[in-house]
Parts: sequence; C-alpha cells; structure tokens
Amino acid sequence: MTEPIELNETQRETLRAVCDTIVPRVDGEDDPHGHWARAASDGGVDRALELLIAGLPEELAVGLFFLLEVLAAQSFAAASQEERERQLAGLAELSPDAALGVQAYRQLTLLLHYGMPDGSGRSPAWAVLGYPGPLGTPPDEPKVIRPLATSGGELALEADACVVGSGAGGGVVAATLAEAGMRVVVLEAGGYFDQPDFDQLEMTAMRNLFYRGGLATSVEGVALLAGSCLGGGTTVNWTNCVRPNDRVRADWAGAGLEGLDGADFDAHLDAVLTRISATDRCSDLNDPNRRLQEGCESLGWSFERAFRNTDPATYDPASAGYLGFGDATGSKQGTLKTYLADAYEHGARFVVRCRADRVLTRDGRAAGVEATCADGTRVTVRAPRVVVAAGALESPALLLRSGLGGPAAGRGLRIHPVAAVYGVYDSEQRAWWGAPQTGICDEFSNAEDGHGFLVECVQYAPGLIASSLPWRSGRQHKEAMTQLRYASTLIFLIRDRGEGRVTVDAAGEAVHSYRVEDELDRRNFRRGLAALVRIHEAAGARQIHALSRTPMAWRRGEDLDAFIGDLQALPATPEAMPVFSAHQTGSCRMGTDPSTSVAGPWGELHDCPGVWIGDGSAFPSATGINPMVTIMALARRTAFAIRARG
Repeated sequence: MTEPIELNETQRETLRAVCDTIVPRVDGEDDPHGHWARAASDGGVDRALELLIAGLPEELAVGLFFLLEVLAAQSFAAASQEERERQLAGLAELSPDAALGVQAYRQLTLLLHYGMPDGSGRSPAWAVLGYPGPLGTPPDEPKVIRPLATSGGELALEADACVVGSGAGGGVVAATLAEAGMRVVVLEAGGYFDQPDFDQLEMTAMRNLFYRGGLATSVEGVALLAGSCLGGGTTVNWTNCVRPNDRVRADWAGAGLEGLDGADFDAHLDAVLTRISATDRCSDLNDPNRRLQEGCESLGWSFERAFRNTDPATYDPASAGYLGFGDATGSKQGTLKTYLADAYEHGARFVVRCRADRVLTRDGRAAGVEATCADGTRVTVRAPRVVVAAGALESPALLLRSGLGGPAAGRGLRIHPVAAVYGVYDSEQRAWWGAPQTGICDEFSNAEDGHGFLVECVQYAPGLIASSLPWRSGRQHKEAMTQLRYASTLIFLIRDRGEGRVTVDAAGEAVHSYRVEDELDRRNFRRGLAALVRIHEAAGARQIHALSRTPMAWRRGEDLDAFIGDLQALPATPEAMPVFSAHQTGSCRMGTDPSTSVAGPWGELHDCPGVWIGDGSAFPSATGINPMVTIMALARRTAFAIRARG
C-alpha cells in the first residue's frame, strides 16, 4: 500500500496562502454576515484540502503538491493579495497541466469553503446566500436490506445470477430475476446509505453517495456526476421521469433491438413507471422552475411539469430541495425503496463496498465474478449468469479487465453535455426549496436531425455552485457570491451525436475521455446557450451571467444579441466554461454487429454467453432525456430475456 503524502511546513504555509488567495479577507465592505472578512483558512479549508488531495490517485496528488513547491520558490505566502493572484495566473500559463492544477485548487477551495459545515452542522459562509442548510436531523428509520457481513479473508458465494451494480438497471434486473425464483447476489461498489444517513449536507453526499467522491472528470476536464452507493444514480438523481421519444425508439429498433418501437417496450415502460410511483402530483414549481415557466411562456416555447418518482404520502416540498443529497423523507422511489427492496424480499443477497475485479469464465461462458471489498475481503461468486450493471463509467472497465466485450467495449460513451447560465432577479429565489426539476422545456429537443437539447433547472448545492462561478480575483468572486440569493440557474442537456471512450490504466482503473467535438453537438451547444439567455431575459432577469472561466455578464438595457454572440464564440471546452454530465450511457452498447457493439439486441455479450449488460451502457445512442426510466425499462426487457433463456 502506498504511504499517504504528507506536506512539510513550507508546503502547508503555501497551501494556506493559496486557499486564502482564492477566498481572501476583504476590507472596507459592509459585512453583516461576515462574508467579506472570512478567509478560507478561517474555516479550516486548507487542512481539509490537504486531506482531500492526499486521498486522490497518487499521480494527481503529487502533481498538485508539486505546484506548491513552485509557488513556495516564489515566496508566494509572503506576497500581497494582488501579487499572489498574478502568480497563480502566471503559473496557469506555464502548461496545460499547470492550468488544470491551478483550476483544481480554485474549484476545490471554493467547494470546501462554501460547502463544508463547521462543528454545528452548518457553515457561516451560507449566511450571505440566505441558504438555511439542513432542515433537521436524519430520521431514525430502520434499514430494510441487510448486506452480508465481511471482515477480511475470503467469501465464497453460489448463485444463479450475479448482478454487478444496484442502480436503475441493476436494481431492476436483481428484482426481476429474484422474483422468478433465481438465487441472486448483488455486488455494489459503494456503501449502503438510507434515510438515517441522509443529513442533507452536500459534503456528506459527495463523500458517501457519488462516484469518486463527486470529483470525477474526463481526461479533458468534463465533470462526471454519477451515483456510487446502493441504489446508484436513483439515490442521488433529481427524480425526473421521462419516456424515450418515438425517434429514439425507432432508431434503436432499426439497430436490431426488436420491439423497442412497439407495445412490448411500452409494457416495460408502464411497469417501471408504476413501480416507482411516477406522478406529477408532487411537482411544485420552486422559484427557478417558475422562472423557466415564465420565460418559456413569454417566448411561446414549450413547458410542461415533470413526472417524478415520488410517494405523495411522504412528500415534503421543503425537504425535496435536498433530494440530490439523498432523500431523508423516503419519498423518492428509487431502486433503494422499490426494486432492491423487492429483490431482498425474494432472497437476493447483497455485498456492499465491493468492487468487481473481473468476470470469471469457463469454456467461453460466464462462470461468476471475482471482487474485492473495501476491508480487503476477497469475494468469489460462482454463477452461470453475470449481469454487468456498474454504470457506463465502470461497466466497460470491468469488461476490459476481464478481456471481454470485443473491440467496441468502452466505445460509444455518451454523456448529455450540460452547461449552465444563471439569471439575477429582483427578488430572492430560494432555489433550495422544492424539488430541483419539476419543469421541462423540450422546444429544441429536435433542433437538427433528431438531435437537440432540453432546458431544465438544477439542485441547489452551495459548494458546487461556488466552485463553478468564474474566478478572476478573490474580491470579484466574493461579489458574485453576494448575488446568489437572487439567482436562478438554468441548464441545457444535449442529445449528443458524438461520443467518448472508456479505457483502463495500468492498474485497471477506468479512464474516461470525452470532447464536445462533433459539429452538430457544437451547434446545439451554441443554441443551448442562446436559449438559456433568452429564457432568463424573458423571465425578467436584471442580470445574466455565464459560467465562463472569464466573467461574462449582461445587464438589462444592454445588447442581448451581442452578449449571446460573445457567449457562443466561446469553445465548448472545460477550459472556456464548465461542462458537466449527469447522464452517462452507451459504452457497452447493444446491436447486431460485434465489431461496433458489445452485446446483442437482448443484452447478452457477443463474445461470452451468460454475460449480460443491464444498465445504460447498453444504449445504442443517446436518448437526449433524463435516462432513468429508459434504463429501467431496457433492464427489465433484458431480465425477461434472461428468465426466458432459463
């Protein structure tokens, strides 16, 4: 095991100075909330950042800590605020890697300063935002599922089917097979967290519920947000339940997926929507969603209320504003509350904090899975059926480590690229009240050749928001933060035609690569930015701000078209503005041709009978919508095929 990296005192002093350059003490401002006087180190951000970086992969940690040596050689800690800002800017210009390192320090410092609570469970940095933080303590609700205990050594299990992953796809497959009488073992790389663990804190959620602690990116810097816990993405997503459109279903049927465009797949969609209690009766519009509605209606564009997988009996709109951190009310009907509970009731066994290392084969067929738990336990599951449902970021990595999947394994990654624009309004927007996505604009879902984008709202997360705002100087960023209580944020998500790739490094860890480089996707990216700006203007925003790396803003009375033109001139790259993804699919796609697809039309691998793909990585192309319901329905279709095979 690699020893953790420790800083010397000079490096620690430099790190503290870096943090306090990004969030400095600023004198001379009216300061009722202590916002201007509070520096990052006052809240222990430098200490928390040292621990966070030390926990990153060694190559990244060494690179980030090396930048401290470079700054220390320039007497960074002794310099003035203005000189430090110049030194950071100069360091970023040395090389692309140095630029990424400086950007990482900025984003992580801001994330921790505005997201990390103190000993009281709240942060003094929230006062200027008007953000209330957690509404109370987590409820003392019993957990339904009892995972198998591990304590080092070895654990051998026998099953009829081993399901790797427990999210939208894996959960449905596990329940469908268990209900048919099969002995099912579910391996989940993340932990088991439920209502008693959901404290409505952003940092807790990132640490416990998100893939790679919520800090995963592509090689190019695209932020990749994905669940990594029992329930997967359905535990942290924003409960938007959307059926795939006819164009996508016809495309998939044309790719060989029999029945996708007809009544057979309708039945799978209806079944999952019923089981997860999809309804629009719990879709109260909070202020940002109201602004979306007002802007769209003023422009004559489409707007409709979202269907959400929510139990009306326990729904609380105030708590729903935190559901991306885990739903403390239990109202969210993700797989944790539905399909995984069904699977457990029918005898499925669960092993959590358990990473699947490789799929076992015998005579060219599935024979089980080898895995390793966080406590070192070596797990071997002997099973003639293996369902790979670890998500599009990890399923291809498992296949590649196992020598399976053929030449298409890891190719075809689609991510629904996202960018954001926020508007500043005359009144406080209270974006933390109410479910994040209760309205949808699909006016541009077919902007060109079946591809386009949706416009939606987002979960309020103070640390993530702060880390995404443009930073030119400590004072400028603090000024921007004072406006956030009046801000509503809109996003677009693109149905991408271009694709990325998942590979593995020398240690077998997944590596993700994605660029917005397809010309159609770039056109839709520019269209999306224009649409967000026009909606904000039509809704009455007095200012509109891009999340560009260099601050760009429009103020009422200025030339709107010129602002849009300047915004559209920026490249669709993380260097120019943050690019996010919360929907990753397609990296183990289904199809009929083994040279371009990993699995056949029902989900079984072309090159290894008995191994099936049961998650969104099976998508032949992007859907352009929130994919949870489509993943569930496609997984149910695959599970029925497994059952029929016997």
